[in-house]
Amino acid sequence: MYAKRRKVRFEEKSMRALFALAVALWPTWGFAQVVEKKMMPQVKNVVIEEGAVTPVYLRPGYTTSVRLPEEVNSVVVGNPLAFKAEHSEAEPQLVFIKPITTKAAESNALITTKSSQEINLHLISSGVAGASSQVDFLVEFNRPHSLLVGKTGTSSLFVPETKSTGSLPSAQNQPVRELVDPIAAALGVQKAIAAPFWQGSSLQVSVGESSEVDHQMLLGFSVLNNSRQAIELLPPQIVLNGLSASGKGKEIKAEPIAITDYKVTKKRLDPGERADGVVVFERPTFKESTERIELQVAESGKVDRPVRIAIPFVSTTAGGINEPK
Repeated sequence: MYAKRRKVRFEEKSMRALFALAVALWPTWGFAQVVEKKMMPQVKNVVIEEGAVTPVYLRPGYTTSVRLPEEVNSVVVGNPLAFKAEHSEAEPQLVFIKPITTKAAESNALITTKSSQEINLHLISSGVAGASSQVDFLVEFNRPHSLLVGKTGTSSLFVPETKSTGSLPSAQNQPVRELVDPIAAALGVQKAIAAPFWQGSSLQVSVGESSEVDHQMLLGFSVLNNSRQAIELLPPQIVLNGLSASGKGKEIKAEPIAITDYKVTKKRLDPGERADGVVVFERPTFKESTERIELQVAESGKVDRPVRIAIPFVSTTAGGINEPK
């Protein structure tokens, strides 16, 4: 009788132990099932478009690969405390991005390629407890397919004049005319300036001549690395700044002006090295008397400290350096 009671008690204890173990393992098993059900990895193919922003969905514990059609020159992440971007010279066309926080976060990223092509990304991470099911394992960018044959490097904004073939004169009597690239011509003028009017300290910038062609403003500028270490330049920016009416110089707004094209001779500058460039933008049709247009140039290591130079609102005449007023 005593042995029978001991057996019953042992079976009761065993059942309670198995029930406690099942209760302890149930949340983990259920969470694994939910994660497996919600996870939807995907491969995204994107056609490169000027000025477009591509959303990229990430998740903690996963690395997203971004493949470009050419070599990557630089990668900049807006919030380095939430996202990490890696680029290796062994894989010159790949960029690896992953979130480094388990919380939900968003930021932007800018990838610049060897031919000065800019790829803008919108990084989105729903975090570990997020409800989003999208995770981009691979984002592959492709060049747009076109029937037009373009030249290498910076594309021209201007189309040469066309004429009917019915009244063309004989090729033997017609002189050959070379098409002039206005960007290349403006860059040549800027490079010919021997002593620019420099402004700034370690990073120095000088504004050159400006001209207007087909409602586009072409502005020449030069950059000098006056520091003791090598620097990498970011793309130039054109900003419309408004000043308060009190005359104290307090800025009340800063609106970016769309840049349609730009070209620089160098992006990486050694100490004492100079680079020349041309930026093409659409000038506003009017502005207030307290507003001014500025050229902003910054280096990748000090993006929050750009050199800002006021530029003329209308195109300048040829010859000489235009000092900001």
